Amino acid sequence: MKLKHNLYRQLLVVALLMFMVIYISVAVVLPKTLVPIYEKNIYLYLKNPLDVVRDDFNHSRIESSIAYIYVNNGNTYSSSNIKEVISLDTEQILSKINKDYGKFTYKKKTYYYNTKKDTNGCKVAITNDNYIRDMRTDLIETLFPVLIVTLLFILSIVTWWSQSIAEKILKLKEKVDNLDNDKYTEKSNFKVDDELKVLSNAIDDMKLTLQKAEEYKNQMYQNISHDFKTPLTVIKSYIEAIEDGVEDEKNGLKIIKQEIQKLEIKVHSLLYLNKLTYIKDMENYKSGDINIVDVLEPSVKKFKITRPDIKWQIDIMDKKTTFKGSQDMWEAIIDNILSNFIRYAEKEVKITVKSHKITLYNDGPNIDETILNDMFTPYKKGIKGQFGLGLSIVQKTLSLLGYEVTAKNERKGLSFIIK
Repeated sequence: MKLKHNLYRQLLVVALLMFMVIYISVAVVLPKTLVPIYEKNIYLYLKNPLDVVRDDFNHSRIESSIAYIYVNNGNTYSSSNIKEVISLDTEQILSKINKDYGKFTYKKKTYYYNTKKDTNGCKVAITNDNYIRDMRTDLIETLFPVLIVTLLFILSIVTWWSQSIAEKILKLKEKVDNLDNDKYTEKSNFKVDDELKVLSNAIDDMKLTLQKAEEYKNQMYQNISHDFKTPLTVIKSYIEAIEDGVEDEKNGLKIIKQEIQKLEIKVHSLLYLNKLTYIKDMENYKSGDINIVDVLEPSVKKFKITRPDIKWQIDIMDKKTTFKGSQDMWEAIIDNILSNFIRYAEKEVKITVKSHKITLYNDGPNIDETILNDMFTPYKKGIKGQFGLGLSIVQKTLSLLGYEVTAKNERKGLSFIIK
């Protein structure tokens, strides 16, 4: 079972880890880094007295932390405090000195020396590492209170900040929990314009989108019900009329057949639109290419029968007439557009292929700009209150293939542009 830690505890642990890193850096790493500087000071500290110290050490003013050795014409003299500085005899000390200045280790303790030669012999100043140890101790004792105060200050800031963040996160959670609650209208006004405020605004926008989607879904269900109910009512009425002998059987069956065909078209359209919602998961739906001319010519020929009074024209002004997608998908696109055109075109329908763009034009009435933007929404009311699925199928299919379609009012008529 995983342990749960709130945000405050997590930030507190981070603050403590930061403090430990700082403490290790200051108490361990920094003193070791400063050792070369300390040693340089020690060598200078040892060198300066050699210029003034006399051969008679006991009567010279010497530092108690520094011991001296003087080698003169084969005789060796040492200061009275040499045993206090280092527990070695003079000969043993001199055997460890092989440079003008340097250091050596004895019994896990480091000793530093500096020498000066003159005409009579050689003077040696030597001291232990107490100076460096004292400097380390002083550094830690000085910095430790500062670090403690800094830690307390950091913890107070972390506490305040974590509580503020936690409150914001709880408000965001509350918003998410009430995404489907229409009565919940609280909007948190985050004063700081940070990522949490952006997330809060995104959740508000998401809720509005979900509400619009729910309203649209309800409206669509109502429109679908109405669209299917009308032909069913007509069919039922004619069946009853035939049974009662009010309507001629032959004429009634003809009307019933027409309404059944309408229903069949609507069902196929609805199934195709639903199919488009999951066809995007298939990897090969737009891998093929088709020649758009092979789709346009049969479609125009098919719709000429319905509207022979219209002038149908196809202009191919582009050498490249291949488009991504399958034959069935492009037939659905073109057929749904042309089935819309034959309802409103007066005298002309023109299809132009140019610059890898397809423009379909009819000389019917213009469309109100407020309706123009919603033409491709399923069951959205359009011209003369008509609604359906055709143009939505066009838009969704083209979107899957990587194309876009726009409707544009011309001086006379309307154009659909696919690019």
